[in-house]
Formats: sequence, C-alpha cells, structure tokens
Amino acid sequence: MKKITLFILGLMICSATNMQAQDAKKPWILGLGINFVNNPDNKSKLFKIKEWNAIPAVTKINAGRYIAKGFSFEAAATLNKITKNAGVEITGLSYVALDGNFKYNLNSIIGQTGFFDPYLLLGGGCTWIDSKGTGTFNSGAGFNLWFTKHLGWNFQTVAKHVFVDFPLQTNHWQHSTGLVWRFGAKDTDKDGIADKDDACPTIAGLAKLNGCPDSDNDGIADKDDACPDIAGLAALKGCPDKDGDGIADKDDACPDIAGLAGFNGCPDTDGDGIADNVDACPQVAGIAANKGCPWPDTDGDGVLDKDDKCPTEIGPASNNGCPEIKPVVAEKQIIDFTGTILFDFNKSSLRSDSYAKLLEIVAVMKENSDAKFSIEGHADSNGPAGYNQKLSKDRANSIRNYFIKNGIDAGNITATGYGETRPVDTNATSKGRANNRRVEIIIVR
Repeated sequence: MKKITLFILGLMICSATNMQAQDAKKPWILGLGINFVNNPDNKSKLFKIKEWNAIPAVTKINAGRYIAKGFSFEAAATLNKITKNAGVEITGLSYVALDGNFKYNLNSIIGQTGFFDPYLLLGGGCTWIDSKGTGTFNSGAGFNLWFTKHLGWNFQTVAKHVFVDFPLQTNHWQHSTGLVWRFGAKDTDKDGIADKDDACPTIAGLAKLNGCPDSDNDGIADKDDACPDIAGLAALKGCPDKDGDGIADKDDACPDIAGLAGFNGCPDTDGDGIADNVDACPQVAGIAANKGCPWPDTDGDGVLDKDDKCPTEIGPASNNGCPEIKPVVAEKQIIDFTGTILFDFNKSSLRSDSYAKLLEIVAVMKENSDAKFSIEGHADSNGPAGYNQKLSKDRANSIRNYFIKNGIDAGNITATGYGETRPVDTNATSKGRANNRRVEIIIVR
C-alpha cells in the first residue's frame, strides 16, 4: 500500500512538472477531485448515493493532453476504501486504480459552446483491492463546465469491466467530480490565443483576426492593412478612399475629387488627356506641350502664335503668318522712275525738275508702308574713283533725306554709294557713261 501511495504522489509531481514545462503545441488539462466506487446489485441502485464508497479527501488526480480533431488522452490515479459491496456492509478494503482513457469531445459534432464540454471515453487500466489486482476495460461519459478560459469543474461516470473477479468486488462503476485546469499552449502576447494559432504571436490581438491587432478598427488586421492607423476598405487593403473613386487616398494625387486611375486619381474635365492638377487650362482642351492649353492665335489669321513670325499681324500661312508685300508692280513703278531723278552737274543736290517724280515715288512707298527700301547711288568712270564713290553715296543720301522729309519712316530706308564699281553700260561712250550715272530704288522685302 505504501508503494501505491508513493506512486500516486509521483504521478502528482510529474503532472505538476509537466504543467511547468508544457509543450507549446500540446495543451494540457490537470484535475483534482474526489471519486466514488459503486458495485450495485442491480441497475436500479446505480445512483443510490448511500451505497457509494468514498473517502472525504482528494482521491483523484488526472492529467490529459489534447491530440487532434476532438480527441485527447487522459491518465488518472484514484484512491478509495470499499465498505459497501452490493449493498452489504463489509470490512474496509483498500481500492487503488490507475487508468488511461481516450476522450472524444462531443462539441466537435454539436459545435463549440465555450463553457460546456461533454465527452465520451474508452480505455483501460489496473485496479487493486488490497493486494489483489486485475485489468479493466473502461467506458463512460462526462462533461466539463468552464468558469473561465482556464478553470472549470468536471463530472464523470465510468463503467469498469474487470477481467478477473475479486473477492466481493467484480464489475463496478466509478464516479468522480472535481476541479480542472486547462493550460499548456504558449501565449507570448497574453491575448488568449495560443502561439501556434496566433498569426501575430508577439502582439496582442483579436480572436476574429487570428490573434492580430486592428489599430484602426476597420476589421482588417494591421499586418494586412496598408493603412493600419486609418480606417479603410478591405478592397483597398485597409486604406480609405474619401472621394470614392476606387483609388486609395495614399495613392491618390487628388484625394478629395473623384478621378481616374490613369491620372493617379485626378479628373480630366476637358478630356484632353491631361489631368486637371497639372492642366493650366482644365476647362479648355489643349495639348501637353502647352501645359494643357490650346496654342493661341493672337491675330486670328489661322496661323498659331508658335508658328507665326508676325503674331500680331494678319498674314497667310504661306508667308509664316506675316502680311505679304504689296504687288510687285509697285516695285516696277519705282524702278521706272529712277531714270528721271536728276542732279546738278558734279553735285549731290537734286534738280528742281526731279521733285515731281520723287513725290510720285513717295506715294508708292506709302502704299507699301511695310516694305523696306534700299537707295543705291552709282557713277561713271570719269574722275578719281574715290571722288566718284563719295559723290554716289551723297546722291543716295540726298534722295533718302527727301523721302524722310516727306513722311517715309527712316527705319524703312537705307542709302548706299557704289561709285563706279557697278556699271550697267560701257564707259567708253557718252551714252554709256550717262546710263552708269544713276540712282536705283530697290525693294528689299
């Protein structure tokens, strides 16, 4: 008997040791309670409590481990004293049993309740009445009522079939009740979810999110939330979308105005393919090269300013947007007049009979107010070349001054003297030399 008592104490110490060094992936249960042994003479006396054998002390210790899919295994040691056998008072006999039973949690079928764990069990063990021992086949049922996540109360009834009959004791029932404590799954972050089932084992979280936190309470675990501090949408990985355009605010260049994905969440009001936030003319279709604005045509001549060399003057595209010079006939008229412009002999002063023709030329110039004119003076080969050069230039300037005096823009007229360097006829005859003494008025544009 002493050896049996030491064995039970050893089992208790072993269970306590396991409690301290449990496997993180193998939850344990430990129980302490009292057991009752009953050997009724018929079924009607099965629950006749006054015929149960019991000791008023802790007479049962059990330790169990969850296996998988609702199954667990439990080892139990019980101690009792038999004083009633089939309703007959007898001399007290010691009763010791060591059992190992497989349990199946019925919540695996009916669904988890959170507080009520009913189960069935099958197993076997060894039972000793004083010095007589035998093996047993066990079957039974029981349930746990959980007060907290860890602490509960157990009720269990087991039918034990013995393989060798005892004196006074054969097949019998053993009932038990007592305190149970479930433990063993490591929970680093203390959130009530075992590390093996916790997707975030080092950060306290929620059971519905597999142990992960949800800082912004949007139903998306922080580890999967691209915006963990701002409540958002699951479709956008937890990020908000204030303008409802389907683009997360963090990626939206225009988070307050609904826009298009192709423009980083910004609208394109004028439909020119340029987002409003970079479009200098968001209400008018334009082109990217001009910051979303259309090219202007200041003078309205159909030639855009970017291609118009005269953006403030109307002109055809064929002349780069600039106005065309008056018809060539005006140039011809001026050239025709040049032979009638006369000078005093060997002087640069105009003769009075040249003024009438010069006024006609002035009129033509005014009709061609946008034109530029070059007045070129020429001389024959008589006399020194240097003298002839100066005389030709003075005569060209004399005509230029006359034109300016009569209203022609000085900026439109230049005067140049070429002396005897550009003859149009021979200097060997008087007629040829007369032709070489000339002033030409040329339209340069």
